[in-house]
Amino acid sequence: MPATAKNCSLSRRFASTSLRAHQSRRAFLKSSASVLLLSGMSSSLLSACGGGNLDTDPPATPRLASVSNFRDVAGAAAGYPTVDGKQMRRGAFYRANALSLSAADAATIDKLGIASVYDLRTPGEIARIADILPAGAASQALDVLGTSDFVTPTFDAAGAAVAFMEAQMGGYVTGAAQRVGYGELLTRLADGAGVQLFHSNAGKDRAGWVAALLLSIANVPLDVIMQDYLLSNVYLAQSIAAQTGTLRAQDGDAVATVELPVFNVQESYLQAGFDQVQASYGTMASYLTQGLGLSQATIDALHDRLVV
Repeated sequence: MPATAKNCSLSRRFASTSLRAHQSRRAFLKSSASVLLLSGMSSSLLSACGGGNLDTDPPATPRLASVSNFRDVAGAAAGYPTVDGKQMRRGAFYRANALSLSAADAATIDKLGIASVYDLRTPGEIARIADILPAGAASQALDVLGTSDFVTPTFDAAGAAVAFMEAQMGGYVTGAAQRVGYGELLTRLADGAGVQLFHSNAGKDRAGWVAALLLSIANVPLDVIMQDYLLSNVYLAQSIAAQTGTLRAQDGDAVATVELPVFNVQESYLQAGFDQVQASYGTMASYLTQGLGLSQATIDALHDRLVV
């Protein structure tokens, strides 16, 4: 099966999975918009697979071979729908994995006019893979973990790896350094001029949490937020296959199976973050203001930049 067709098939599978899980979602993110999901989601999420109105949709976000998890926070086609009948604005915020740009991809990304890049990695991660910045972009390192380095431990069982990833997501909500870092990033995104990009190492965990927060501020249905989160498995498919293949060749099938949950994303990871928000703050609004220290003016500014 060609890569494009395979990615489209995976995207549709994620859409089906999240619809079945709709009833388990938390009320603080207004997860009641199944009608919007059914009528508008397939167009915005799957337009790269041939959906959407090609006469009116904005130009497609480029796929970057060297930065495979690069994408528009607002989704594809006309942008993700919101629960109040609006749409997200494309071309304002981008997310990515580490910017190890090839020459061809650098020339492509230069055309997007990105003004600011926010690197969420630790100093150790940055030292191992330095960013290649878009032309004219200013860079700001914001270590949202507050540690000198981040190295994933080894695990004895896949369940332990899943539990670790869920705990990491919960720590984004409760950790002091994480709350400071994410609060500073969202404030900078609200106040910054021009097109902005944020990224982590794989673009799926730290960057995935930021994207989920921005989508919630935009009032996107939680089912859509979850689908967007799970799309990292599509964008990173080749990378995941390469990492597990290397482990399988070096250490055998059992080790590759145990480590796989670290390389991909699962619904339970993001749900762990949402559950922690509810447990610690009751609502997403309280988490943003009390946990991250955002003013209502900052939240409103982000909403205005995110929504058409």
